[in-house]
This record gives sequence, C-alpha cells and structure tokens, in this order.
Amino acid sequence: MSDFAKNLLMWIIIAVVLMSVFNHYSQTDPEPREMIYSVFLEQVRSGNIEEVVIQEGQGGKTITGQTLDGRDFLVTAPRDDGLIKDLLDHNVAIDAKPPEGRSLVLDILISLLPVLVLVGLWVYFMRQMQGGAGGRGGAMSFGKSRAKLQGEDQVKVTFSDVAGCDEAKDEVTELVDFLRDPGKFQRLGGHIPKGILMVGPPGTGKTLLARAIAGEAQVPFFSISGSDFVEMFVGVGASRVRDMFETAKKHAPCIIFIDELDAVGRHRGAGLGGGHDEREQTLNQLLVEMDGFEGSEGIILIAATNRPDVLDPALLRPGRFDRQVVVPLPDLKGREHILNVHMRKVPCDENVNARLIARGTPGFSGADLANLVNEAALFAARQNSKTVTHQHFEQAKDKIMMGAERKSMVMDEEDKRLTAYHEAGHAIVGRIVPEHDPVYKVTIIPRGRALGMTMFLPEQDKYSQNKTELESQLASLFGGRVAEELIYGKDKVTTGASNDIERATQIARNMVAKWGLSDVMGPLSYDENEDEVFLGRSVTQHKHISDETHRQMDKEVRQIIDRAYERCREILQTNMDKLHLMAEALMRYETIDAKQIDQIMDGHEPDPPEGWDDSGAPDSDSGAGDDDQAPDGQPATG
Repeated sequence: MSDFAKNLLMWIIIAVVLMSVFNHYSQTDPEPREMIYSVFLEQVRSGNIEEVVIQEGQGGKTITGQTLDGRDFLVTAPRDDGLIKDLLDHNVAIDAKPPEGRSLVLDILISLLPVLVLVGLWVYFMRQMQGGAGGRGGAMSFGKSRAKLQGEDQVKVTFSDVAGCDEAKDEVTELVDFLRDPGKFQRLGGHIPKGILMVGPPGTGKTLLARAIAGEAQVPFFSISGSDFVEMFVGVGASRVRDMFETAKKHAPCIIFIDELDAVGRHRGAGLGGGHDEREQTLNQLLVEMDGFEGSEGIILIAATNRPDVLDPALLRPGRFDRQVVVPLPDLKGREHILNVHMRKVPCDENVNARLIARGTPGFSGADLANLVNEAALFAARQNSKTVTHQHFEQAKDKIMMGAERKSMVMDEEDKRLTAYHEAGHAIVGRIVPEHDPVYKVTIIPRGRALGMTMFLPEQDKYSQNKTELESQLASLFGGRVAEELIYGKDKVTTGASNDIERATQIARNMVAKWGLSDVMGPLSYDENEDEVFLGRSVTQHKHISDETHRQMDKEVRQIIDRAYERCREILQTNMDKLHLMAEALMRYETIDAKQIDQIMDGHEPDPPEGWDDSGAPDSDSGAGDDDQAPDGQPATG
C-alpha cells in the first residue's frame, strides 16, 4: 500500500471516530415515538396532548411533546396556519425553538475538508519527488546516494564460494582481519589500505570477491555502479558521493563497493569541452572523500574495473587506492576448483571429472564455467536424465565454444562436400605444422555464425606465443581456402574463408608492427596509438611513421602471408589422400574427434563415433548451409 493510501485511510478513520463521538454526546435522550400528523390532530382535539415543542426545519415543522399518559412523541407537520389556534383552543402548552443548525464539530470538519485534501495531495507529491518510502528515486532525490546497503547478516558469500583466484584472496585476507580486530594493526602503528582496486577481465569474480570480504568480516556492505553517480545535472554526482560517504560513516566499519569504476574515474581533462563537466566534478568529490582534509575512518573502498589504463592517476596514488589486486583468468587448477564450486549445486554423475573438463576449457572465466555447468544441467533436463553426465558437459562445452547447432539449415550434397574439404584442410595443416595446438574436433554441422568448425585446444595454459607457433597458426588458417582451391580450382573458391583471412592478416600485421617478429622491420614498435579521441591523448598526436615505412610494413605483411599460403599448399598437396579420406569421413559422420583424426593421419579408415550405426545415421541433407552466409569459424584458445 502506498503512502497516499495509508494517509487517506488514516484521515477517514479519524473522521469516523469524531463523528461517532459527536453522535454519542448529541443523542443522550431516548428517541421519541413517531406519530403521523392526522393522528396528532385527533389527539389534540381529544385533549390527550399536554404540551408540545415546535421547531422550524427545512422540510417543515417538527413537533415534539408528551401525551397525558407520559409518552413522548415526534410529529413532522406541514405548514398549517390553523395548528396554533387548535392547540390553544384545547389548552395545550406551546413552546418554540429556533431552527435546527449543524453542530460545531461538523461545521469545522466540512470547512477543513478541502484544506485537508489539498494538504494530503501536497504531502503525497512532495514525498514522491523527494524519494521517500514508496517514491524512491523521485525528482527531488537526485542528490541522494543510490548505494544499496546490505547488513552484516545479509551477506552470505564467503571465501569458500570463491575459487580460481588464490593470490587475490591472499591479498584481501588482511582486510578481513583488520575489520574483525583493528587493534591488532593499530598497536604497531600500521593502518589498513583505504582502497582496493580489483583489476581483471570480465567474469573473473571481482564482485564476488568483494562480497566475500564483507561476508567474512560480517560488516555492512554498500554496493553501487560507477554509472549511478553521473546524471545530466551538474553537481548531482558529487552530491551522491558526499551522501554515500556520510551514510557509510554512520555504519562504520563497513565496505563500499563501486563496480565499473572507469565510468566515473576516467582521466580528467580528457573531454573536448573542458574540465567542468559532471563526470569530472564527481571524480573530484570522490578523490576528496577518499583522502581529503577529513578522513573516512573505518570505511574501506573496493572498486572493480577491466580498464585500469584509463583511470586518473590521482585515483591510483597511495592513500586512495593503495593496492591493486589482479584477478586474472583462472589456470587449470583454478578452473577445476571453480567447477567443483558450481557442480555442488547440480546432481552430477560419478563419471564426471572436473579436472578433465577444466583441461578442455582454457581461457574460460569463472562466469563462463558457471554458464558451462548450467548449460550441462539444461541438456540433462531436456533429455530427462536424473544426473548430469560427462556427455552433457561435452555438449555444453561444444555449444559455448562453437555455438548452438543449426539443425534447421539444409544444403545440397555438393555444398556439403565443399564444406567438408574446407574443414579437413584446416585440420590436416594444423595437425602437421610444428607447435600447433592439437585438433579437438571437426564438424560440418553449422554452429552459431559458422557453417563448419575446426576446433583446436591447447594441451596446457599458454601465456605467450613464439614465432614458430604464429607461423604455424597462419598456415592452418589458410588450410580451408587452399583445400577448396586444390579440389575445385581457383574460380570455385568461396567466401567461407573470409574470417580466416581477416585473422591471418591481423596476426601478420601484429608480428610486424607490434611484436618485433619481422627480420626486415626489426624489433621496433610501429603500432599507431589507437586510443579514443575523448581520452585526450590523440587529439594533438602527430604521425610518427613515414609513408615509406608504411609501404615496407605492408610489403613485409604480404610476404609473411604468402609464405604461409605456399607452406599450406605444399602440406595439402603432399597429403592429398588424407584430405580425401577426412572429407569422406565428415560426409558420413558430420563430426569427428581427435581419435578419428589420428586414425586418418595414419592412413586408416576412422572408427564410427560412439553409439553410431548405419540405421541411425543422420540424414545426408542435414548440416551446413551456404558458405556465403557466414565466415568459417576456427576458434583457437590460448
């Protein structure tokens, strides 16, 4: 029920109570018996009426009185000029009263009713505008903080719910110790960092780690997004920052968590319109509150961002954000622990091995792994399974990494065969070149935007790549296009390799301009500054690479691409028999895995997939569609 309805109900109850009290005190005498006028006249003429009291009213005369036997009566009489004469002729005592008026209380209530209605409406709209209960976020509340408060008993997340970032947990453990026992640090003259900045890719668990700190320390937890500060009115963000810190001081010790800090903490002076905009004033107020003239004792500010490079230097100095905690993508051990955390929530089969699943998911963040477990549970539910098996996890992994199967697409036999040769070319080249990631799976079933897919998965986590790996990757990227050219001729090459060409060009250009892996250009950085103009760093930037250098770079990129293309052609020409064998296997089974690929590379017919029989084989017209619709996909993680 809204405040207006509550106030209206309260006034109605007050009015009813007042009217009841008034009626109680104004009707102390018993009600007289009502008598019709003709009977009253007969009683007067019969001499049975002793006295009457006449009172004028709006509907006529009201006559009350008493008969000779002592009974009270009430008569409503019309206008009768001869009534007084009849009463006097029969010796009836006559008394008169002035016309009846309304009570004082009722007059007061009626006169105040319009005022009360106007006051009630004014109070309602003011509460709505000021953001009171039932009108939160009104027009007059834009200066109030929008941080959501969770009490110390409301945060249920603990460090046991956070996995895959052990180093980050070690960094913030002392925050929990300080919040539990501040004297332990203050006795030695130490003080806890005022600000902790969590840096890492999206989905790695920065927000979850902040909630775990509050849950372990059992302190109030304020959470807000950086975009909640900034509004169209100048000064609103600064007002919200002040209000947030004032509220936090009342609940100290406590934690304030600001998500996506880069929305408000970007470099000052970066805008083209000067430094007096709303965002910069908000940032200035945040800087003052964190380490200004008045300290904020007992308040720990935790912020998260995946763009620390755009933050203002004043925000990162000691005394404000004293410590940066990097929350990276989890490694193999971390992914296994994260999977164990999420798999506790679903009924998993005994054959599910979290470590085996973690080995096949390099580059996955914590959010990706949570999605993997959820997708596996959905697959199990659709198949009416009581538990989630390893096969369900494999299906979920394929869906996340390669996209959902597009079973509704239909293509003719010739287009399907072209797709099979295309994907077989990727797989064979990737299998032969040195230091390339092993082939995980090849399919000609359309998934996501790709019409066919060749998946490569590294055997272990990789943090860098050498020149040999990059050149091998370039060769495998052209495997599909070269296979089409060798089988169907140059005039029949399709657009299916557009994404492969784009990725190969980017790798070659980075080798020349960014990574220093070109013998011709040398170990120099030719990478142009591509920062946005509104970061304020490229407005006055001058070109520092000559046209001649650009021509040399383009020439070197072309030579790297040509060498990879020719290398790919030689490999496929030498292994033409394996190319035909793998294409036929794809035409028959539509999807083959690493074991079948190894059999093909040894020159043998591949075994059928598990559970395959000829009677249950998929229809030959299900599979890929027109290669013009989407580029070929060849995801490679690591």
